[in-house]
Amino acid sequence: MSPPSPADLDANAGAPAPPAGPVRRGSVGLGEIFATFLVIGATSFGGGVVAYLRNALVLQKGWLDEERFLSALEIAQALPGLNATNMAIIVGDRLRGILGAIVAFLGITLPGAALIMVLGVAYASNANNPYVNAALIGVGAAAVGMLAAVTLQIGRKQLGSLIDVAIILVTVGLVSFLHVSLLWVILTVGPAAVLIYRPRKGVDATESDPA
Repeated sequence: MSPPSPADLDANAGAPAPPAGPVRRGSVGLGEIFATFLVIGATSFGGGVVAYLRNALVLQKGWLDEERFLSALEIAQALPGLNATNMAIIVGDRLRGILGAIVAFLGITLPGAALIMVLGVAYASNANNPYVNAALIGVGAAAVGMLAAVTLQIGRKQLGSLIDVAIILVTVGLVSFLHVSLLWVILTVGPAAVLIYRPRKGVDATESDPA
């Protein structure tokens, strides 16, 4: 038996390749959107939600391709609020408009809202329990691991040149080491990056012309 070709397996995750190209607007039912984001909201943990979003939206459902997923993630991270809820609204709107955005938002927030109310009451009475604290540390470590995994999978797509690396290093340095407010970083580094990557006449036309 011949080994599977790269087209049969996803190169990054080793999972079956998603459908070719993103789906058309209006082709996904509201119930499916709600159920998909409900499962993501119920099974994802902390920062690792990005890995769940990519696995569900790109690899399983094929609602987005890698490029559109990265674009939606970039917008979600630049806007106020949680990345996961921002992503849900963006994807829901892309699939079914305003109703899709509302349904996706409700789906991804309902499990966490219900669970945190229950766990909040339980944690208040067990905050000093070492087993509870150990479990929370384990969950946090798992979330960091999932976030690191998805960063390695999709991050290299954003590292096409030394300019990309420089922008990332400047951002990390300002936020992590100089402790500059994220708002000021977005207002300074963001416009600079847009200016660097702005469309240029002649260059874009040459790159898009296969001849």
